[in-house]
Amino acid sequence: MRIPASASAPSLPRSLDERLLRAARTWGHGPRAERVVADFSRLGEHAGIWLAIGVAGYVLDAAKRPQWRRATGTVAGVYALNTALKLTVRRRRPSLPDLPPLTSTPTRLSFPSAHAATSFAGARCYSRLGLPSGALYALAAGLAGSRLYLGVHYPSDVLAGALLGTAAAQG
Repeated sequence: MRIPASASAPSLPRSLDERLLRAARTWGHGPRAERVVADFSRLGEHAGIWLAIGVAGYVLDAAKRPQWRRATGTVAGVYALNTALKLTVRRRRPSLPDLPPLTSTPTRLSFPSAHAATSFAGARCYSRLGLPSGALYALAAGLAGSRLYLGVHYPSDVLAGALLGTAAAQG
């Protein structure tokens, strides 16, 4: 007896990336949590929170203005580099038919994650200027992880972004 295609079991995730994404999209979800995470994640759009921290440091810490300018420029540069990499790699965002994304995105391109890249660059740069590294890296990890929770990046996108941001901020 032949089972119609519509009655067959859903296909299993094919890659570790997809399995991890599926786990992030199904654990700890509820309407309120999803709204909170989506709102939180917007802080990282276009490196917004990280650029704001850099500008605030520049304005408030006159003694270190040149360092704040360089650090903020590094975050902006990482955002530009990340955008160029996305346009080169052209990896499409995840598509889990039974688990649609929980937020919109500026593009359909996924690799690497700009939230992760700018967050880890910002955390590295600003911690060297005296801001508390634990808080900065917690913010960076939260923003990067939010992209998995919301279903708009694969784990490898987030990992690559975090590595890119960390490497670019080493100088």
